[in-house]
Amino acid sequence: MSVQKSILITGCSSGIGYYCAVQLSKAGYQVIASVRNAKDLNKFEGTDIQCILLDLACEQSINDGFNQALTIADGQLDAVFNNGAYGQPGAVEDLPTEVLRQQFEVNFFGWHTLTCLAVEQMRKQGAGRIIHNSSVLGLVALPYRGAYNASKFALEGLTDTLRMELSGSNIQVSLIEPGPIVSKFRENAKHAFLANIDHENSVHHKAYQAQLNRLGSEEAPQKFTLGPEAVYKALQHALSAKTAKARYYVTFPTYLMGYLKRILSSKMLDRILIKNR
Repeated sequence: MSVQKSILITGCSSGIGYYCAVQLSKAGYQVIASVRNAKDLNKFEGTDIQCILLDLACEQSINDGFNQALTIADGQLDAVFNNGAYGQPGAVEDLPTEVLRQQFEVNFFGWHTLTCLAVEQMRKQGAGRIIHNSSVLGLVALPYRGAYNASKFALEGLTDTLRMELSGSNIQVSLIEPGPIVSKFRENAKHAFLANIDHENSVHHKAYQAQLNRLGSEEAPQKFTLGPEAVYKALQHALSAKTAKARYYVTFPTYLMGYLKRILSSKMLDRILIKNR
């Protein structure tokens, strides 16, 4: 690239965020990687990547992190990749409302706060790219993932609205919708499940055992699982294409579910999805 572009990426302590930060830096971007915990600030030691603290559950932290990123980028932030998120498993009836709020605080409200800051800055610049890392679970719902399903469905609706409202502004907005990707997502989801769901006393106790086995497995949950490079490929296009796509499907399950949702009735689709408890 003739002019170095700057990008802020959230959720960079591991998985997709970490991989994309490293690869974009190698590709010539000025990468500002954010992490939630101070212990992870040294993740990119020895690289050109600047690492900052940004907790998506704290509005002050988001504002401070964004301003720090803007300073590092010399006042010109070309892109934001919203990626930091987690999954809270559990049946809807077992999900404390406060736990659902926490899921939305990180996966939805925090993204909104950061996005609005980015839009304000990008309007001043006259251009920018905002990419949200959504999920196949923003297209279809799966049992025992209600909190995460809801946060991603909400994100999809808000992002579609924002994209239309920014039409003609030269600020492009895209959604990346991965299916299963190799990351620490399941490990973190298991911690959230054990901490917040009273699974021993639930009517879903037996079904939860299968969930715990899935979340605790060290093997990929299914044969269609891809590495974070699949998301990076979509991210690259969203950042560099003259006209970015509104949506990027990643992994076969996302393509399949997107197709089935268009052609099947809700009842027929439910029968398929229930098998993926």
